Formats: sequence, structure tokens, C-alpha cells
Amino acid sequence: MSHTAPALQPLDALWQPPVLISVLLAGECLASVLALAPGISANRWVYFGLASLLIQWISLLTLLALYLLRGRLATRPPLQLAWIATGLLLVNTWLVSGAARLGLGPDWPLDEDGWWGLTLRFTGIVLAVTLLGLAAFQNHWRTRQMAIRAKQAELEALQARIRPHFLFNTLNTGAALVHQRPEAVEHLLLDLSDLFRAALAGPQQIALEDELGLARRYLEIEALRFRDRLRVVWKLPKALPDVTVPALTIQPLVENAIRHGIERLPKGGEIEIAVTTSPERVIVRITNPLPGIDAPGNPGHRVGLNAAQERVEALTGGRGSVTTQREGGLYVATIRLPVGGT
Repeated sequence: MSHTAPALQPLDALWQPPVLISVLLAGECLASVLALAPGISANRWVYFGLASLLIQWISLLTLLALYLLRGRLATRPPLQLAWIATGLLLVNTWLVSGAARLGLGPDWPLDEDGWWGLTLRFTGIVLAVTLLGLAAFQNHWRTRQMAIRAKQAELEALQARIRPHFLFNTLNTGAALVHQRPEAVEHLLLDLSDLFRAALAGPQQIALEDELGLARRYLEIEALRFRDRLRVVWKLPKALPDVTVPALTIQPLVENAIRHGIERLPKGGEIEIAVTTSPERVIVRITNPLPGIDAPGNPGHRVGLNAAQERVEALTGGRGSVTTQREGGLYVATIRLPVGGT
């Protein structure tokens, strides 16, 4: 069963440590500006301390309210979220100012305009800052969405580069076997149909078990072409972890293992696909033998690697990775996928 990738939520960025630190620093800068402004009759250091305290309470209460309401706000459009955040910021400004008045008394000792003057000043600052922030947010969100669409197009372009090579090889194999082994050709076409159905569905996430099933179908097709030259070893746990992975992540790496390993070895070789798990991640390793430097053909492992790497990074939010390395006479591609929220 397939699963679509989780939608990108604008509020998710607010809970990141860099954003929280930026909010705190911006509050301190605003308190400094207020303390240095003309018309302050009280000690400016005391004014700075109290203004800083009020601003930080307003900011943190607003972030807390957005966090508590994140479930209800998840389906709201980005611009509506921005206006809701503005409203919460104004409400918290009045609440904190009111609490300060109750705590410090009705006669505000640090501002010549009194409590109402400071409340109006804070309200004006909130409106000015949020209106500027709304304009910046719209530009940022539009740019981010364009970057996501560009990444999507790049993923689809990488898919398109893989399909023709595999399709031509499969059709040639089917043509060669159609008279000798018609039942094998029928099975080949069914496997090919499953693979292309997954490919044409575009970037999505499917269960790891289904993804390994696609790789197994691909290897069954190639086994008809290579026969005894291709040997496949599966090392899987008794129960596969219940995680989702970007569709067609493993198959391109298996294809490269055949194209740049088995295909260039006169006697063929062994491909090993191993899955190991830990509480934090799932690791998939594809291992194939390397031909000598004088073997015919073009050295590679780039197209499939790039495709898988782009898919994993884009569809796991940068938490997954695809790496390759040489281990003696073997070439090893390793996919690391986060457990939970992939």
C-alpha cells in the first residue's frame, strides 16, 4: 500500500532551535531600541530589563499557543496561519501588559505616558513588525514551494533517465525468449508492469516490504537475461520493519549493481541485499563485485545513486542518506532511512 509524502507545514519551522534562538535575540534587540528611545524618564537599564521581560513573555506565549493549536491549524492555508499568529500575538501583548499593570500598579513608573501609552506602543510595534513579517513570509513561502517543485521535477528527470535503459533490455530479453519459454515471458511482462506502475506513479512513499518486492521483480527479470551469471542473496530480518521508503529507491541501485558489476564480469557474480534495523534507523545494503580496470564498459554507479539520493533526501526531509564505498573487491551502496515519520 502506498503512502503519500507528508505535506510540508509552515508551522513546523517554528519549533526548530535556530528559530527559537532568533526570536529571543530579536526580542532583546527590540527591548534595546525601546530603552534607547527618547521620552524615557526612568533608568534606561531598568526599563530595558522590564521591556525585555515583557517582550519575551509575549513571544514565548505566542509560540506556545501556536504549538498547542498545531493540530487544528495544520489544514489552514499559509496566509491564514500568518493572520492567526498575528491575532495571537496581539492578544498576548494585551494580556501580558495587563498582567504587568496588575503586578506593578496602575501608575506605570517607567513611561511618561503611563500603562496605556506603553500598551499602545507595544501594539503599534506588533502591527508594524507583523505586517512586514507577513510580506517576508509570503516571499519566503513562495520561494520554498518553487524550490520543492523544482526538486520534484529533478526527481522525475532522474527517473526518466533510468527507465529507457531497463525497458530496452527487458524487451530484448522477452523477444529472445518468446518462442523458447513463453511462460517466462508472461511472468516477465507482469513484473515489468508492476515496476512501471510504481515508476509512473511519481515520487511517493511505499512500505519497505513493497519496495523490496519491486527490487525482487526487477531481479527476476534480469535473471532471465543473465541466467547462471546472476546470483542473488537476500539477508532480511524475519519481520521487516513497518516503515515507508521513497518508491524506487532500492531498484535503481540494484540496476547499477548489475549494469556496472555483473554485466561487466564474464562469469557474473553475486548481489547481496541486506536489511538491518536499529531503534533509530533502517539500513539497506546492496553489494556487488567490481570488475577489473580493464573490463569492458563504462564505469558508473552515478545515475541510480543520484536518483536514490535525491529521493531519500527530498522525501525524508534530509534525515535519510545514500552513500557508497568500496570494500576490497566489492562495491557497497547503503541506504539509511529514519524510523518513524519518513
